[in-house]
Amino acid sequence: MKEILLIGNPNTGKTTLFNSLTKSNEHIGNWHGVTVEEKRKKFNAGGEDFELVDLPGIYSLTALSFEEQVAVDYILNNSDKLIINICDLNNLQRNLYLTLGILELKANVLLAINTMGTKKPFNEVDVYKLKRELGVEVFLFNPSKKKDINELKLVIKNMAVKQDVKNPPSYLKEIQKIPEYNKIKNNLNNLEKEKLDFYTIKILEKDEKITEKCAFNSKNIEINSENIQKIAKIRYNYISCISEHCIKRLKNTAYGESKLDKLILNRFLSIPIFLGIMALIFYLTFFSVGAYFSGLLSDFIQNVVGKSLVNFISSVCNVPWVIGLIENGIIAGIGSILSFLPQVVLLFFFLSILEDSGYLARLAFSFEDIFKKLGLSGKSVYTLLMGFGCSATATLTARNMEDKNSKIKTAMLTPYMSCSAKLPIYAVLGGAFFGAANLLVVFCLYLLGVVVAIILSMILEKTALKSKNQSFILEFPPYRVPSFKRILNIIGDNLKQFIVRIGSVIFAMNIIIWLLGSFSFSFEYVAGTNKVSMLETFGRILAPIFVPLGFGNWGATSALIAGLVAKEVIVSSIAIFNGIDVSSGSMTEQVQSSILNPASAVFFTPASALSYMVFCLIYMPCIATMSVLNKEIGTKWTVISIIIELCIAYVLSFLVYNLYNLVASFGAAYLIIILIGIVIISASIIYIVKHLKSKDKCKICGYKCKKL
Repeated sequence: MKEILLIGNPNTGKTTLFNSLTKSNEHIGNWHGVTVEEKRKKFNAGGEDFELVDLPGIYSLTALSFEEQVAVDYILNNSDKLIINICDLNNLQRNLYLTLGILELKANVLLAINTMGTKKPFNEVDVYKLKRELGVEVFLFNPSKKKDINELKLVIKNMAVKQDVKNPPSYLKEIQKIPEYNKIKNNLNNLEKEKLDFYTIKILEKDEKITEKCAFNSKNIEINSENIQKIAKIRYNYISCISEHCIKRLKNTAYGESKLDKLILNRFLSIPIFLGIMALIFYLTFFSVGAYFSGLLSDFIQNVVGKSLVNFISSVCNVPWVIGLIENGIIAGIGSILSFLPQVVLLFFFLSILEDSGYLARLAFSFEDIFKKLGLSGKSVYTLLMGFGCSATATLTARNMEDKNSKIKTAMLTPYMSCSAKLPIYAVLGGAFFGAANLLVVFCLYLLGVVVAIILSMILEKTALKSKNQSFILEFPPYRVPSFKRILNIIGDNLKQFIVRIGSVIFAMNIIIWLLGSFSFSFEYVAGTNKVSMLETFGRILAPIFVPLGFGNWGATSALIAGLVAKEVIVSSIAIFNGIDVSSGSMTEQVQSSILNPASAVFFTPASALSYMVFCLIYMPCIATMSVLNKEIGTKWTVISIIIELCIAYVLSFLVYNLYNLVASFGAAYLIIILIGIVIISASIIYIVKHLKSKDKCKICGYKCKKL
């Protein structure tokens, strides 16, 4: 089976074409780094089977990040195969820079120009002239049209069978005039003849990876750094020449430029607008729309599924532990999580709109200057925003950081973003104690996670993980109405993952939690009795640690342990420990009522509930996220990350619990005075430390003073 490579710049519709050819449903996004590793799938063209490999988006064959290196390495190792280079009609001049790099490699190239979304195109291209100028097959297509895809398949089949020997691009003669060119080429004796020109150019451009691969010793030949600019200028001059003859510009504005950017990218308004958008998303997700549909689903599970199943089991089998397993282990556990499914769907819905509309790329640009001071990159915005959905998935996207320390920091900061699995915790605990004010509480929790991540990044940047200067290449896609089909695909993928977790890991964990909470170490069924279960024993051993935080009861402690598998399990564990009866009333309301009762296994006060939510926000990510962290940044930094999270979670929960009680006892004015005092003391300490560290301090008195 022949393999075909699919490459292109980010945002050219590469993954869309992959989905159209292979009938797949891979995630598509207006973001650099959506495809982090190569994806491959079979497809049939003209009765013959091929395997299509979708590589991460790149701008040239010089890699600047991990994901780009994945693509470049794969292309260089498989340059004898057919390469489909996809370009966007609206941004063709920019996309052709990568095309020239592939032509220098003398590869078998099919230039596929994407015309999707071009009702009012920026460019008009003469296919025949462009084909003649570049010396490659050129095909215009719309991936949403079946006719275009079928015709493209026939072109692919013909080109995959017929391997033409490609002539070098005409501008190569200009590059060959560079003084060091022939000296370098003559020293590359151990490489294929056809690729000598390509490798020579890359060495002239001081590509470290290629130079290392060619085992080229640059000490023997002095390479002028100006060659990089010379070669780039030669390529761009050639593209300008092609554009003049083959491409007609239909609009004067730049691709992706919009009058709306004056508002969205305003240095004073961009962040307040972002915070306003997020506040609206939280309101619609946790209250109004989200709360309404969650209530409907909860009632359905309780009235239709719960009652019917419990009544049926009771009529068939009257064994207490069997009924308890069905009622409290399965229905109460899984049902309490499924009832929050509408809120999870809404969150992913809004995040997909931000991405597909073109806003997310601009958000990265707005945060670039701020993030650079923290030792991060604007690219980190996407990873951290994805953390609001799923920390494990988001951590994977940290690979697109070209600097190792930035990658480690971004991955370590991702768990501080409150993932969708924590929504049930905020909804149940916050709803029970804060009512309508829970909107503000939830917003502050999300904001707290971001603030903690920023402060931690600043500390790491100044200490163990100082970042290097990073390149930040970003193209703004035009603003557009999000594709309903694409949004449904994104929601469907995430919903599928959520349900699979419910049906496997969380289901299994709920059963284990129920068994540990219902049986003693002598395997005696103790549910509903005064006897101590296994889980209660573990919880009672650890509970004293959390007394200073306000939730030193065994049930709350045991729920935290269960939450290491998945944060959704915390709410279902509380339901199980408090013996929620699914045969009467709403499960959410029952859980909320039970945690108000001091006689319950899990109970809170307003102060301890807020402290518990803060601890759940930060304390440790789920096992899946820890596994990804270990794979991406290594065991050392994963362990350090977990220790830091536990320490920060404990300290913040302690402060929140005690400050809340102070305000409740003495009023807000007392708290304000304390905070002012803390700020003054901290500022004084910082000033003195800076003063003592000054290089110009006096050798006599130790302080900075005027020399006499």
